[in-house]
Amino acid sequence: MPERWTRTVLRFRAPILACWLVVVVVGAFGATRLTTLLSTSFSVPGTDSERARAILASDFGERTDGVFTVVFPTQSGRAALQHRLDAAARAVPTGHAATLVSSGGVTWGDLDTTLDLEHAKTYTDAVRRAVAGTPRAYVTGQPAIQHDLDPILSADLRRGETIALPVAFAVLVAVLGLSFAVLVPFALAAATVFATLAVVYGLAHEILMVSYVTNLVALIGLGLAVDYSLLVVFRFREELARTESIDDAVVRTMATAGRAALFSGASVAVGLSLLVVMPVPFIRSLGIGGLLVPLAAAAATLTLQPVLLSLLGRAGARRAPVARLLRTRLGVRIPVLPGTVDVESGFWARLARTIMRRPRVVLAGAATVLVALAIPAAFLHVTPGSLAALPQSPESVRGLAVLRGAVGAGAISPTEIVVDTGRTGGARTPAVRAAVVRLAHELTHDPEVSIVAIGRTHPYVDASGRDVRVVATGRHEYGDPAEQALVHRMRDTLVPGARFPAGTHVYVGGGPAQGVDYLSRSYGLFPWLVLGVLVLTYLILLRGFRSVVLPLKAVVLNLLSVAAVYGLLVVIFRWGVGADLLGLYRVRAVEGWIPIFLFAMLFGLSMDYEVFLVTRMRESWDHVPDNARAVAHGLERTGRVVTAAAIIMVAAFSGFVAGRVAGLQEFGAGLALAVLLDATIVRALLVPSLMAIFGRWNWWLPFRGKSA
Repeated sequence: MPERWTRTVLRFRAPILACWLVVVVVGAFGATRLTTLLSTSFSVPGTDSERARAILASDFGERTDGVFTVVFPTQSGRAALQHRLDAAARAVPTGHAATLVSSGGVTWGDLDTTLDLEHAKTYTDAVRRAVAGTPRAYVTGQPAIQHDLDPILSADLRRGETIALPVAFAVLVAVLGLSFAVLVPFALAAATVFATLAVVYGLAHEILMVSYVTNLVALIGLGLAVDYSLLVVFRFREELARTESIDDAVVRTMATAGRAALFSGASVAVGLSLLVVMPVPFIRSLGIGGLLVPLAAAAATLTLQPVLLSLLGRAGARRAPVARLLRTRLGVRIPVLPGTVDVESGFWARLARTIMRRPRVVLAGAATVLVALAIPAAFLHVTPGSLAALPQSPESVRGLAVLRGAVGAGAISPTEIVVDTGRTGGARTPAVRAAVVRLAHELTHDPEVSIVAIGRTHPYVDASGRDVRVVATGRHEYGDPAEQALVHRMRDTLVPGARFPAGTHVYVGGGPAQGVDYLSRSYGLFPWLVLGVLVLTYLILLRGFRSVVLPLKAVVLNLLSVAAVYGLLVVIFRWGVGADLLGLYRVRAVEGWIPIFLFAMLFGLSMDYEVFLVTRMRESWDHVPDNARAVAHGLERTGRVVTAAAIIMVAAFSGFVAGRVAGLQEFGAGLALAVLLDATIVRALLVPSLMAIFGRWNWWLPFRGKSA
């Protein structure tokens, strides 16, 4: 980081500190009002399922994401039950009650609305009050599920914070001692999280922001900001021992550890920035939320961190001033942890010397472990979603379970085939009606279809007679492979085989088709995301390491690390190894956003500790161009503090694992395992052993004309 920038920041300490206080207040205000603006939708613009959804909304007055389903566990008294459903429809703007259907011992009906999910979910309590009575009514559907998940996500976040914050505090005390220096990383974390939430609050008024975003921002922000700040504060103490001027120590710290923190943040932001341009709103929303975290952390590192270090000063950075204050003023005695560690003879020094003696043996052993962990990734399957992956206690989920047990899982989210004839009255022509009958006939003979519904009037034909729809209920839930295969058969075989007249457009929509389009579009672009991340990461590290070889090595090792994490997700969540012990879900497939978002996030996180490690090696090499000395010195100097930072990061991500939503459990487990692998096998063994083998080639930069 340029010296001029840091000295300018120090010159304007007061206004910078005041600005960050305002940001924190605004972010805290936005956080209290953010939940009502969040919603989760898997719609994909430009796909057949989205075209079908748009027609249903404009011509039939229905939004599939704004439909409530009311389930009565009885088949008697349908007239009274219909009256209760009609009363619920009056409680919701644009509400319209469909005719009740009875089967399998239950009666159910839809309450259609033109509201989007974000607004429809706010009427869940009103619908429940309107249908209250005997027998009990279960209000479910996408708005009710979203309404019930919001408080669960908030409670899960609080639970995650109760895990992460004490662990972070304990680790910081262990590394920095009981001093005011411990407060600096928490101040950076608060600034990072609330700055991000302030921006998310503004964006949520204009674009889709998924319900998970608050949890992602809070726990990822805590992990990243505390990690970066810990490494900077640790370096600040070293610089204080070398200079009399506090400002000079701050400048030197920001030029070394601060610069490394910025490159680490940039590497995290690279992959997430590419998610922002993906034309899948759900993925893009997660990408925006994730991208804002390292950007906010970088802004805090550039501005707030130097100010806090200068305010901390020599007295605040010294170990145990708080302990002395409590002892002298209050008579309270607090044990003080050892102040220094001998990096020349400690564990990391011994490990460095061992690696230098047998780098090929260490490389072979560590690489074998990672490859073995990566092999199960071949069995990774994805799903757009699953009811089994939701907490089972909310009323909305129990209602779905009642309906699924009575008539099958497919009744929860049927496939909607929408036929647009292109002209008023076209749906009533003999050619179109004959094609609809042929399609319905073929659907009834498909082994995956349990119910087919067609008709000549509303709700199967719109008021203008232009559009007609066919509703097909499958035997499995919308994310099941069998249901996805049915969607493909409809599009590839059944719809073309119905021989609709020329000029007629047929769109296969509904939940199952939306899930197929979501996965198809997301993973169709995933290879380009991977390529973009690899190239941009290499270029950033080329600039940061001033080496051609080291960035290439980092990219290869990170690919192997990500594959190992994918493999571990299969082992834990699909094969169930340790899942029951840890209280985790067992699923046949992980949620579709997990591998994509994990790749984008993990590639950056995997770079973090390597950036700090290699940057320290680079400093040693620049001072004395001896590769063995540089590798050993970097490992010795960063081992203890980077391990502490990794523990904090694992604790933060474990907050996701402690939650009750399968997708966040998978995400948190993936992040925590990645950091654990990176801080042990990759950073402590693979990186130094490879660098020992490469020798002077580590620092080769040909376009400078000589080794850097």
